[in-house]
Amino acid sequence: MYSVHQNIIKHKVGLLNLATELGNVSRACKVMGFSRDTFYRYQTAVETGGVDALIDANRRKPNLRNCVEEATEIAVADFALEQPAFGQVRVSNELRKRGIFVSPSGVRSVWLRRDLESFKKRLSALEKHIAATGAYFSLS
Repeated sequence: MYSVHQNIIKHKVGLLNLATELGNVSRACKVMGFSRDTFYRYQTAVETGGVDALIDANRRKPNLRNCVEEATEIAVADFALEQPAFGQVRVSNELRKRGIFVSPSGVRSVWLRRDLESFKKRLSALEKHIAATGAYFSLS
């Protein structure tokens, strides 16, 4: 018999225990609502790695966030402080002239992550930047 010391694997161990008690894998799988293929997968996992191998091993690839590179994100944030009145399309075009390729939606996603999505928020970020660095703002 297998011990049930973790709630995560309780139903898996229960299936293995029931099959051992009944002596019939098909009947145990039918009672528990599992396929026999799943039972044998659990049994192989226990034989190779012990009961701890039954902890959910996610077989999916991790879904990495579709983010721009760190250097591009910094450039977008800095440009938002330089020209807070520009929209996302104009920022994308201006950065492209500087050799930084980012789509308008990429600009928008950077702004959302850094809380710069509206003109007012970009202006207040500019004010905070000026107050923190002591830089001055000129209209020339």
